[in-house]
This record gives sequence, C-alpha cells and structure tokens, in this order.
Amino acid sequence: MTVYGYLRVSTDKQDCDNQKIGITDLAQKLGLSIENWIVDDGVSGTKEPEKRKLGKLLKTIRSGDVIICSELSRLGRKLFMIISILEHCMKVGAKVLTVKDGYELGDNVQSKVLAFAFGLVAELEREMISKRTKEALQRRKANGKVLGRPRGKKNARHIWNGKEKKIVSLLNQGHCKTKVARLTGMSVGSIYSFLEQK
Repeated sequence: MTVYGYLRVSTDKQDCDNQKIGITDLAQKLGLSIENWIVDDGVSGTKEPEKRKLGKLLKTIRSGDVIICSELSRLGRKLFMIISILEHCMKVGAKVLTVKDGYELGDNVQSKVLAFAFGLVAELEREMISKRTKEALQRRKANGKVLGRPRGKKNARHIWNGKEKKIVSLLNQGHCKTKVARLTGMSVGSIYSFLEQK
C-alpha cells in the first residue's frame, strides 16, 4: 500500500502549505504516513488529468493505495471529471480521502451511495444539456433561421453566380458538358451539379 498526498495549488505558497498541513494531519489521525507527494503547481483544475501530474498518479495507483487531497475540487473543477477520477480509483481498488469534505471513497457503502449520486447527477446534467440545445434550436427556428445543412453545395452555387444563363444557353445549343465547362471556366463536376440542382 502506498499513501499519496495530492496537491493542486495556485502560485500562492500559503495555499500549498495549508493543504499540506491538512493532508498530513488527516494521515496521522488515520495512522498513515504520506510516502509520495504529487503536486500540480499553478495548474488549472479544468485541465484534463492526463495533462497534469494527477494523470501519471492515476496510471500508477494499485489496489489498496490511498490518495489524500484537501477537497474533491482539487481533483478537478468539472463534475464529470471528478466522477471519472473517482470511478477509476474505485475500479482499481484505491481509496480517496478528502480533508475538508470528509469523504472516504473506496470499497464501502458511502462510496457506492456517492457513486450512485454522481451517476444520477451526470444523467440529469446530460438531460439538461439536451433540453437546452433543443430550446435553443426552437428559438432559432422561431426567429426564422433555417436549421440543418443547406441544400446543394454552397461553393458550387457561388461558382455559378452570373453564369447560369450562359450554361443553359450553351447546353441548349447542343454543346457537350465538357465543352460547356471549358467555355465557362468551370469544372465538368460543377456543370453536372448545376444540372442536378435545376
């Protein structure tokens, strides 16, 4: 079993010291000794764990290991991120202890209840995002915005501008599509696209 102290701190040294004191005190109360300090110094909690030292820690932890941090928000600022980190630790069999929140997440009833709660929150948040997206689309539609991809190729339409009559005239004169393309300075594909749009 390895006990890790995880710190994610701003450039404020006092914040770092306070977190370290809290983690050390909790470890001593539980009869644990911090063997390894992992410090993400001046790194935003919105960054994915893989882009922080936390990511390396998550790859190395094993069953029975313990991570102690000041509070859950030190692991990340996004709810989904925290959930995925805790889920990974629970799958591996590692414990996560927090000083301020007083959480002990591992193979126990509290963890299972929290995991259920986190899962429920995640599902609710997905539904809310979906609802907000639908409402935004309805507003745009009500304001006269055309939803979805426009029909036809926009760039092709732009190429035809001002050339439609000439294309039709040349085709009516019996010229082949290759010659029409050459005479109008367009590609053969554009001529075919033009005919499809008519």
